[in-house]
Amino acid sequence: MTGPIHIDVCICTFRRDSVTEAIRSVAAQVLPKDVTLRLVVADNDDAPSAKGRVLHSGAEMPIIYVHAPARNISIARNACLEAAQGEFVAFLDDDETAPPDWIATLWSCLQDSGADAVFGPARAVYPPDAPDWITRNDFLSNLPQQRGGAVETGHTCNVLMRKPELRFREDLGRSGGEDTDFFFRLGRKGFRFAICEQAIVHEVVDPRRLRLRWLADRRFAEGRHYGATAPHGRMSLFVGSGAKAVYSALRTLPHLTNPTGLAFWGLRSVFHAGVCFGALAGASGRKAYG
Repeated sequence: MTGPIHIDVCICTFRRDSVTEAIRSVAAQVLPKDVTLRLVVADNDDAPSAKGRVLHSGAEMPIIYVHAPARNISIARNACLEAAQGEFVAFLDDDETAPPDWIATLWSCLQDSGADAVFGPARAVYPPDAPDWITRNDFLSNLPQQRGGAVETGHTCNVLMRKPELRFREDLGRSGGEDTDFFFRLGRKGFRFAICEQAIVHEVVDPRRLRLRWLADRRFAEGRHYGATAPHGRMSLFVGSGAKAVYSALRTLPHLTNPTGLAFWGLRSVFHAGVCFGALAGASGRKAYG
């Protein structure tokens, strides 16, 4: 590409003081030549509670604050896309921080791969007292995945992409799965995806998430979202994931006295059970969104 490249970094926030550190990490980016950044922060609270934290963060860069109520993450993400003016947009969560080379690394991966969107890992930072069976499995990191050698969908916690015309489904903005659905639809529109393993961001883990029940609920929901939005045959997806759920459940048996292995295979079974549920339930109105 020739000429200056303008990237809007988007952060959606809801009552988190950590958004200040996220903003400062974006402001500290060391950029490639001819790349400029602007930050767009969408506040998803009923009242503009984050306005002071955003506009007085001390970050020395252009910042646009948008009040995008209320309590629906799709509304906030769509507000970011509406406010973005660059040809490219990046997303970072409000409880994450990025190293100074984050944007430069994503940009290099985007150019080298020829993709329209590149996803990076969001690595969990665990407290010292986190259970060993959680840290060994690294359950709370968010890592981009390939299936069958292809990247089908992705996440908004660490992504750089060409600014899309599509928007996030507001009917999924409270239940979850809106980003999985969004990138599936982008893929059907011809967007090419790639993974940038080197573009790592970090998230300090909320201690309330260090529980088996929370992890099981999350895994089931992730599976349900995938099953409901994946552009695959419903019945084949149900049958395949059902077999994987049973297989994973059986694999727990040799690990009944090994919490690490038991959790790994047990939560894997829960995920595939969620896929089965989502495949049966489908995604209401999915075709209307492209």
